[in-house]
Amino acid sequence: MIVIRNPADTDSYLSGDGMACPNCAGPLSRWGHGRNRTVRSLGAATTTVRPQRLRCRDCHSTHIVLPAELQPRRADTTEVIATALTHKANGLGHRRIAVVLDRPESTVRRWLRRTTPAHLDWMWRQGARRLIQLAPDVFTSLRYRGNMLHHTLTVLAAAVHWDRTYCGIRDSVWALIGIYTRGRLLTPP
Repeated sequence: MIVIRNPADTDSYLSGDGMACPNCAGPLSRWGHGRNRTVRSLGAATTTVRPQRLRCRDCHSTHIVLPAELQPRRADTTEVIATALTHKANGLGHRRIAVVLDRPESTVRRWLRRTTPAHLDWMWRQGARRLIQLAPDVFTSLRYRGNMLHHTLTVLAAAVHWDRTYCGIRDSVWALIGIYTRGRLLTPP
């Protein structure tokens, strides 16, 4: 799977050699589309996408191009899942989060269980790497306060803020966090 800010830009990346196979760094070419997916957003809104498929000309592996607003194998957008994680970081339990987001308790509980300490550390490193590139002084001023999930989301949000400030990127907060975490806001199943 390849996460991209705007899937409509796939063709320009392919023609300019801006995209390579994640497995072998070989050249990629179009290979049809994946199946249609209907994904839930916040509230009752839904989004239907048909992700593009690419195939490596060297190793012949196929890859799905997924917008950063979506998570692989999830029926909810990055924004919905990240909102649940934010509520958890602020002290809410899975039952209250499920009510707030109007999702089944079992789904929310599964999301929260996928935020293992090792995965939170990995996400923190992704946000820290980007924040250090953009604003190293800000990075050194952030202090850990005993809640790893909260600290991880803070570092990711700070990276988004400085990406928007310095680079002029206008994508949504959660889309940029989806890019930083390479579509892995939750640990893979």
